[in-house]
Amino acid sequence: MTTFEDIIKKSVLTLESFRTVSYYDVIVGLIISFAIGMFIYAIYRKTFRGVVYSYNYNVSFVLMTMITTLVIMTISTNIVLSLGMVGALSIVRFRTAVKDPLDIVYMFWAISAGIATGAKIYPLAIGGSLIIGLVIFWMSRRKIKEEAFLLIIRHTDEATNELRPELKKLRGKLKSKNVRKNYTEVTYEIRLVDDNTAFLQTLIDIKGVSDASLVNYTGDYAQ
Repeated sequence: MTTFEDIIKKSVLTLESFRTVSYYDVIVGLIISFAIGMFIYAIYRKTFRGVVYSYNYNVSFVLMTMITTLVIMTISTNIVLSLGMVGALSIVRFRTAVKDPLDIVYMFWAISAGIATGAKIYPLAIGGSLIIGLVIFWMSRRKIKEEAFLLIIRHTDEATNELRPELKKLRGKLKSKNVRKNYTEVTYEIRLVDDNTAFLQTLIDIKGVSDASLVNYTGDYAQ
């Protein structure tokens, strides 16, 4: 039978195992992980190309780097605790949908930097993050010859014949078509070499066209 004295002794032994991590190591590790997290934050904000920028999602990279550092520091003090932590983390499920594959890269970057920092491999964490950041920044600055857009047009039946030649000029690819009682809504994927959107006014001037919208196409579209 476990007595109160046995519990106290076990607690003291557990505390002794945690003394292998000094306060200095904890403070240095958190400062470095915070700096790397802020670097990831700045790169993500500077190179973001999506439609809607999420501040909360970007801040999560900073927190994820620091939290991963704490987890690695914790499990490095005790082999039994590390096995238990692996078992506990294996049941965690994240249900937030990540639409852009590049967001997963940033998430994995934050976790990897936190692991390296928690393991006290500071040169790898800092140097690796700098190289990854420079590569992402360089890739984001490369000029894209053609950008994809979604052209959404709402029109009546009388505008169908006049719309066809205009859409052929734009080399539009039909993505969806919704037929309603009084109008038809079509969505075309088009590619623009520059920012010239004068064709929108031409489409609006066609009799029977009520509105035309142009949306930057990132690869995911829900009608």
